[in-house]
Amino acid sequence: MSILKFEGVSQSFGSGTHATHVLKNINLDVQEGEFLVLLGFSGTGKTTLINLMAGLERPSKGKVTFRGKPVTGPGPERGVIFQSYSLMPWLTVSGNVGLAVDTVFPGLSKAEKAEKTAYFVNMVGLGHAANRRPAELSGGMRQRVNVARALAMNPEVLLLDEPLSALDALTRANLADEIEHIWQADKKTCVLITNDVDEAIILADRIIALNPDGTLGEEFNVTIPRPRDRMDMNTNETFKRLRADVTKYLMDVGIEAKVEGTRLLPDVTPIHGLPAAVSKAQKGAIRQRYLDFSQLHKVYPTPKGPLTVVEDFDLKVERGEFISLIGHSGCGKSTVLTMAAGLNEISQGGIVLDGMHVEGADPERAVVFQSPNLFPWLSAKENVAIGVDKVYPRASQAERQDVVEYYLERVGLGDAMEKPASDLSNGMQQRVGIARAFALSPKLLLLDEPFGMLDSLTRWELQEVLMEVWSRTKVTAICVTHDVDEAILLADRVVMMTNGPQATIGKITNVDLPRPRTRKALLQHPDYYAYRQEVLDFLEEYEHGAKPKQPTPKPIAAE
Repeated sequence: MSILKFEGVSQSFGSGTHATHVLKNINLDVQEGEFLVLLGFSGTGKTTLINLMAGLERPSKGKVTFRGKPVTGPGPERGVIFQSYSLMPWLTVSGNVGLAVDTVFPGLSKAEKAEKTAYFVNMVGLGHAANRRPAELSGGMRQRVNVARALAMNPEVLLLDEPLSALDALTRANLADEIEHIWQADKKTCVLITNDVDEAIILADRIIALNPDGTLGEEFNVTIPRPRDRMDMNTNETFKRLRADVTKYLMDVGIEAKVEGTRLLPDVTPIHGLPAAVSKAQKGAIRQRYLDFSQLHKVYPTPKGPLTVVEDFDLKVERGEFISLIGHSGCGKSTVLTMAAGLNEISQGGIVLDGMHVEGADPERAVVFQSPNLFPWLSAKENVAIGVDKVYPRASQAERQDVVEYYLERVGLGDAMEKPASDLSNGMQQRVGIARAFALSPKLLLLDEPFGMLDSLTRWELQEVLMEVWSRTKVTAICVTHDVDEAILLADRVVMMTNGPQATIGKITNVDLPRPRTRKALLQHPDYYAYRQEVLDFLEEYEHGAKPKQPTPKPIAAE
């Protein structure tokens, strides 16, 4: 039975030649009791669709109905959970949830309201934090309050607008599981917007893709029996086929080839000695131990004494190798990376690159951070040129310009070179950051969760860009990530770190998959999910704060 219905719905903003058409001719039936997931790129109108369901917007054309009646505004029967928390900072967890209870159940006694509030607080696992204020909560806990508050409105339909996107991977997975348990307990109708394919398949009865042009795309029915355990999914053939189908569809409709190739890289030499015609730089025999982390330690002083964050990190990297560094939050991944960059002092041990000890920052070690840190008033070309001008002092201005434009073309910004950084999207800004790093012709490329702030589908696109440019340069690279698929997709070896403090290398997996790689091809490769299982098994072992198993000391023989 249909509970929410869209008939010929279009939504535009502005008028005439200035009109922006966000949604086009949407026909959609949401069935009572189903879990529907809307999946698509940023800018495809997902949030506008939810706002129309919630009654926060009225359609330009067509009509939206709830149980056959036109939706003319918000109503308690449609509870909305947004990406941002919007909690009252001066109220406790119970106080924030209590606001909803007061609104929906004004006739209850004070004791009955308190009992109902406690029920919803406990439902999302926050009974222990009922008296804390939002400032004392983690991001995941604040979003749990948001969920409890929406549930307290006792809605018939729960509308979730990317409620998990601002959370780290582990918190996101745990909260997604809780939302599914709540849905199964009450069988409320749920509509979830997400950009995460795995999340969609785990939660949905039905997935509908949104096309970039604002139309509804292909529909995928999820027939996998519930409950759906995330670890079991990795060996579930239905899950793997559906995952490949959804991924292929989204990439086909949303990721177009944006890499151009009109310019040649000039044969000029940067200040640190590597030829800038980087395709030649990696020819010849690859040196063993080109990058050598030897018994690396990082210790911070604290009021309670020294705190060892990283301990005995020992890794030998060949020239031209791509390493992925993965582990749970707080395991010291970024600490290792910043020590390699010369931005963080080494407490003990050492790092040797191409026969020289790493001491201080140097353009021979280029870093791409989660945020690209561009000068907003400078153009994309000018942001890249700042480093190039310093690294190629003996090249002519025209040659340096060619270097800048070559790499901006490689990352698909040939038509946006002159745009100021402030006018670029987050994904485009990160493209500039990648171009800037490669343009330095570094001996070592360091990437610290470079796509962590982007939606999943933009991340896929930039991973393809990164792999394309790296395949031309074969620069030695280390990428810190929390994304298992990203780690395997990019790497020759995946290095897994144990939990901190005293984090160290727990396991290394060699990824023997063909290059050049694409996400679509790897999802079809027979060995892909075996590599994925290795990494998932390791992360699950350390998910709950486990420490590495210590060998039993041998008894000392009496003299």
